[in-house]
Amino acid sequence: MPEDDKSPISVRQAKSLFADWKHAPGLVLAVSGGPDSIALMWLAARWRGALSRGPSLLAVTVDHGLRTEAAREAREVKRLARHLGVPHRTVRWTGEKPKSGVPAAARAARYRLLATVARQSGASHILTAHTRDDQAETFLMRLFRGSGIGGLAAMARESEREGVHIARPFLNISKSRLIATLEKASIGYADDPTNRDVSFTRPRIRSLIERLGDEGGDARNLARLAARLARANAAIEILADGAARYLALKDQTIGSASAAATGPRSATFEAAAFAALPEEVRLRLMLRAINRVGHEGPAELGKAEALLASLDRALQETAATSRRRLKQTLAGAIVSLAGGRIVVAPAPPRRHRPN
Repeated sequence: MPEDDKSPISVRQAKSLFADWKHAPGLVLAVSGGPDSIALMWLAARWRGALSRGPSLLAVTVDHGLRTEAAREAREVKRLARHLGVPHRTVRWTGEKPKSGVPAAARAARYRLLATVARQSGASHILTAHTRDDQAETFLMRLFRGSGIGGLAAMARESEREGVHIARPFLNISKSRLIATLEKASIGYADDPTNRDVSFTRPRIRSLIERLGDEGGDARNLARLAARLARANAAIEILADGAARYLALKDQTIGSASAAATGPRSATFEAAAFAALPEEVRLRLMLRAINRVGHEGPAELGKAEALLASLDRALQETAATSRRRLKQTLAGAIVSLAGGRIVVAPAPPRRHRPN
């Protein structure tokens, strides 16, 4: 491991890490009590203290009610926050907990509660302590689940969730550097045993990365690959935006199926122009249209790929015979091909059969 990955983060380096949010009205710091988030609070407090003017800080701990130690850990965070001069709140995930999929449900609840506090306090951003190690783990988890380029780009430095910006200042920083920072400052932190519980996916992925490191698959290289895929994904999104404008112009030129004819929520494409686009661009345009007009949640990538393959075959046969038609349903949307046009429209609600 390079020496840099073990060196503490200085106040000067923290200034660079947090610089993007210097002019934000307020920042919510997501602080669980583990080393990463404690380092986030410690460094953010020192950074803010060095500014003559800057955003207000509010540390928030989410008690999921899943571990008996969580309440004590929240009190420890509050004690340190008081020492640092940072206001602190503890919010709790109440209600019945799911029997399966607990990590995903807890994560969704955490962001929902943090976003609520951010809106109430006037904060524009929630800062989380995701590290380069977390980025590598996320990349592998999505790789094994069959994600596309967008998913393999993993976490962005800044994104949006629950109507609030989520910022990740440590995304290019190793966990070991955060621990070194706390050790130098003699600051303690909580040890969550679930982080080593291999009954959960992320701890298993974490142990796998340790073994992959011998072959060059360490966190640094995996995170670098995710960053490169993020760069490619951004370029493809720009191409898809341009293709969408091109198809809209073609649609207006032909004018045979207006919004009034197909419905205000429908999307129409001139078939020949659509077929001429690269496959990845066609797929993204189709997903955008389905997710916009459908009513059954985001379309699964694999199912969208299968639908696009059927559509491509139909387009090829149409070019040869001029008679081919297609109609398929996906994620609450109907995709149809007829008369040289592709129409994506809302599907009728499913009828529930009586028990």
